[in-house]
Amino acid sequence: MITAYCSGSKPLELPDLSAIDRLPDDAVWIDMVDPSREEEANIERLLGLEVPTREDMKDIEPSSRLYIEEGSVFLTASLLCKADTSLPMLTDVAFILAGHRLITIRYAQPKSFALFIAALQRIPHERRTGIALLTKLLETIVDRTAEVLEQTVAGVDILSVHVFGDRVKKVRRPGNYLEEKLKDIARYHRTLSKIRDSLSSLSRLLTFLQAVPAMQQDHEARDLCRNVSRDVQSLSEHASFVAGNITFLLDASLGLINIEQNAIIKIFSIASVVFLPPTLVASVYGMNFEHMPELHFAFGYPASLLLMVVSAVVPFFFFRWKGWL
Repeated sequence: MITAYCSGSKPLELPDLSAIDRLPDDAVWIDMVDPSREEEANIERLLGLEVPTREDMKDIEPSSRLYIEEGSVFLTASLLCKADTSLPMLTDVAFILAGHRLITIRYAQPKSFALFIAALQRIPHERRTGIALLTKLLETIVDRTAEVLEQTVAGVDILSVHVFGDRVKKVRRPGNYLEEKLKDIARYHRTLSKIRDSLSSLSRLLTFLQAVPAMQQDHEARDLCRNVSRDVQSLSEHASFVAGNITFLLDASLGLINIEQNAIIKIFSIASVVFLPPTLVASVYGMNFEHMPELHFAFGYPASLLLMVVSAVVPFFFFRWKGWL
């Protein structure tokens, strides 16, 4: 689907580009969502430039993602997508500045685009230029990334309370409680890693964009671009701090699981030690030797039972005294 956003009218969907010879003159933003090869060819015909394909946007070399060709600026960034689900992902989005127009090519639906489209009407008509819209769109993308990072921080904080708080309060928990929390830790770690990759991509894009001549000529857009770049830097630092907290939480959870497993093994070890002396006594008097003086003792049976009880109780209280129980 291709939608044209004009400077002074409502969005105009362009279902059949082959039927038109030129784009509307006031079309300042052409948004291409999952375009077909035919639609890409028609856009190339109408704009007079070659747009990057889906395969081109997958290149990771900076020279393939950020370049200027015949006066048009080509930018590609990896943006966070499906952040509200259990499987967040990155999607490559291409931004093209061609004259006074902004062209975006995307194969997913990042929420930041929906937020920007909803707020597009609040942008003054005189500020609806390609470079201004690109800067505002990048600001919305960074704000959305900051929101996802804030939600991740809140989730990690609640998870930390669940891992340590219940243990402090000595609340009885299911045997696989911590194992389930490891899945939550892995989910937050995946989200955070996608956030950091996206911020790194945006940082390179913004650094390149600040040197573009069109950005240098628009002072308001240039100042906003610098502010957005500083926001990306601060978010990257905060994301690194949160990554350290998640690593600590992972190590602590594994340590607590190890402690619980050791406690179970310790119980079995002590139980085997406690019941070992009674077993020894019973084994001795279970031997079939003809000459065993205790066999003719009238109180031999209750004495052997008492000996077995004493041999079991003494180690038990010894372990309690040593603090092993």
